[in-house]
Amino acid sequence: MAQTSASSAVAFSARTNAATRWILSVVAGSALVAICAHVSVPLFFTPVPMTLQPFAVLLLGLLLEPTAAFAALVLYLVEGAAGLPVFTPQGPGGMLQLMGLTGGYLMSYPFVAAIVSFSYRRLRGNRFVSGLVAAAAGDALILASGAAWMAVATHQNYSNVLSLSVFPFLPGDALKVCLAAAIAAGWLRMRKIKEQINR
Repeated sequence: MAQTSASSAVAFSARTNAATRWILSVVAGSALVAICAHVSVPLFFTPVPMTLQPFAVLLLGLLLEPTAAFAALVLYLVEGAAGLPVFTPQGPGGMLQLMGLTGGYLMSYPFVAAIVSFSYRRLRGNRFVSGLVAAAAGDALILASGAAWMAVATHQNYSNVLSLSVFPFLPGDALKVCLAAAIAAGWLRMRKIKEQINR
């Protein structure tokens, strides 16, 4: 009986620790996106600023489990919609920014993070290459969502929309994809080394 009680206590403690880590990773993930949103450079020819937000979204997708990645970005959008200063400083903030011309990018974030996470964990082979593939697909979804939203909001033809919402960001996004994949692969390698040391 005592052994059963001890096993139950250990199991409860493990579940509590796992839940705490999950919550902390979600909160920290939303904070990372908010910080990266303020690394922002406005461009004179488009209403879309160049930011590190996509990098943060892709990195969270690679580092977190799908549910945690999705929850972190949902929390980020809720914080922004509530008026907290987590969006890029060039916009009006709050719901106005979420529903504005850049809303398509923002609202894609939870789904992109979850898809990147799901894909990365199912791809085989070199982890850096797998990260590149998953992050590149996620970045393409962010750009496609942003372009589609802007096309509906501005009623412009797709060539104009692409020149405003996609083409200017391709070089920078390629670097963000590579950086996110490299950090994720390095993090995974460090975890494996730590596990081997602790054995």
